[in-house]
Amino acid sequence: MANFDSGYISGIRIFLLLVITNIPWTLQLSGTVNPCCYYPCQHNGVCVRFDLDKYECDCTMTGYYGRNCTIPGFWSRIREYIRPSPSFYHYILTRFKWFWDIINNTFIRDTIVKLVLTVRSNLIPSPPTYNSAYGYISWEAYSNVSYFTRVLPPVPDDCPTPMGTKGKMELPNATLLVETFLKRQKFIPDPQETNLMFAFFAQHFTHQFFKTFGRMGRGFIKGFGHGVDLSHIYGDSLERQYALRLFKDGKLKYQIINGDMYPPTVVEAPVYMIYPESVPKEKQLAMGQEVFGLLPGLMMYATLWLREHNRVCDILKKEHPTWDDEQLFQTTRLILIGETIKIVIEDYVQHLSGYFLKLKFDPELLFGVQFQYRNRIAVEFNQLYHWHPLMPDSFFIKGQEYNYSSFIYNNSMLTDYGVEALVGSFSKQIAGKIGGGKNLHPRLLHVAIGVIEESRKLRLQPFNEYRKRFGLKAYKTFQDLTGEEEVAAQLEELYGDIDALEFYPGLLLEKTHPSSIFGESMIEIGAPFSLKGLMGNPICSPEYWKPSTFGGETGFGIIKTASLEKLVCQNVKKCPFVAFHIPRSDKDKHIPSEAKKSDEL
Repeated sequence: MANFDSGYISGIRIFLLLVITNIPWTLQLSGTVNPCCYYPCQHNGVCVRFDLDKYECDCTMTGYYGRNCTIPGFWSRIREYIRPSPSFYHYILTRFKWFWDIINNTFIRDTIVKLVLTVRSNLIPSPPTYNSAYGYISWEAYSNVSYFTRVLPPVPDDCPTPMGTKGKMELPNATLLVETFLKRQKFIPDPQETNLMFAFFAQHFTHQFFKTFGRMGRGFIKGFGHGVDLSHIYGDSLERQYALRLFKDGKLKYQIINGDMYPPTVVEAPVYMIYPESVPKEKQLAMGQEVFGLLPGLMMYATLWLREHNRVCDILKKEHPTWDDEQLFQTTRLILIGETIKIVIEDYVQHLSGYFLKLKFDPELLFGVQFQYRNRIAVEFNQLYHWHPLMPDSFFIKGQEYNYSSFIYNNSMLTDYGVEALVGSFSKQIAGKIGGGKNLHPRLLHVAIGVIEESRKLRLQPFNEYRKRFGLKAYKTFQDLTGEEEVAAQLEELYGDIDALEFYPGLLLEKTHPSSIFGESMIEIGAPFSLKGLMGNPICSPEYWKPSTFGGETGFGIIKTASLEKLVCQNVKKCPFVAFHIPRSDKDKHIPSEAKKSDEL
């Protein structure tokens, strides 16, 4: 008995020594633990395992050294001392409008925008590093573009717990998590006054590169598109593109209904579209993305871009009467890619950021810096961008309320009301707040459940590891994360440790910035992916960004003057109110929760 007590006490001493000295444990009841499961390497150091219980941290180019890359070098120490926190510069950029109104009219604006673009983009590894099959640098991870890439490698599959070494042996039930923390009790409007025009744009825009191909296995992307290629307009294969093209004057196929242009039916353009069996072929509209028949808002944007493509074709045809169909089509596609990027940066991201600094799409700002014009879509970006809390409880079109059952796959809504009516109505209906939790419509819970379950199959690292990867401080407690006690206590009970919290729940449950649509992590992790993907497009390179690429100064000018308002108003007969926010001068009239449904054009 004495020998047992002595051994027990010795074991306790060893345990305390390991905790105090912060040395990773190397022994468990199940045997030796992979030391990389402890994520010992800090500041983007790479953990390399040499033996069962031995590892080294590669600190190359991190600015830090030491066993775990924790000791700052001279310049890193200076940067740590003078660098403001992300919350500080977010505060500065979203306050003092008078100051930013002055800056926006000086050369200083270009300097700041250039700094934002380079600092954000440099956080994304280029060329890509990992994928879901390879948690280490390999040629396959680089060259196989059928995979989503990854910023952080997967959790090693021989770790003691699902998230490494912290937390419980089993993760909480995904359905329980979503029902408890994400399910809407009462609609929470976005304090940034985001509207449904924004919500549907987000869905429409991102479906050109967020195309998970589950039939191939885990972490695969359908169509191999990794950026703004407008495959949601033109299709993700040459076969689909050809089926949608008119092969005359560079144009896409279309049909005329009540004097207006709409996408063709699948009878006229035989492409695969996802529709219920109850929708006859002659009523199924054909588009680049097979899922866009799901929602009238997606069909509305598909119609606008169809009209814009054919409008630009007419302009180029007039300027270049000798061009054949193929050159007209290809050049128009490049122009629309440019229009899309400009609208995303100067309208979409501008609204989302809440910055008073006026963002600018000008590829020439990056011509003097090292920059790679290639992009790969990351699993983490795909996970992060599930913003379904934007969706309201019901939809209001010209004073008529539609629930989800009557809105989904309602093809006639587009042609019966017309694009102008949908734009006007969606611009005036407020969207939901994304961050903070408990704002996901019950009809959409299955989406969040699927995201969480997919992240577990892909073995995403814990939320705090991603915060550290993007230069943020790890949260110490669940209360630090949520900013309140009840939810924090529930999360503590389910996960057991803040360092075991999963990536997607962490993003959605993080306390939001004041008067903001979501919290710090969504901004600081999401923005680098977004800006790298936009500015890494080939048309932004010195080789492409010149008038001749776009058919001359006229085509170049279409890109440089593009905006959401122009996209709509140049392709409808009567220009409605159009923006990514509700009308701020008279907003209360247009919030359905107040039962004020008058949103006539």
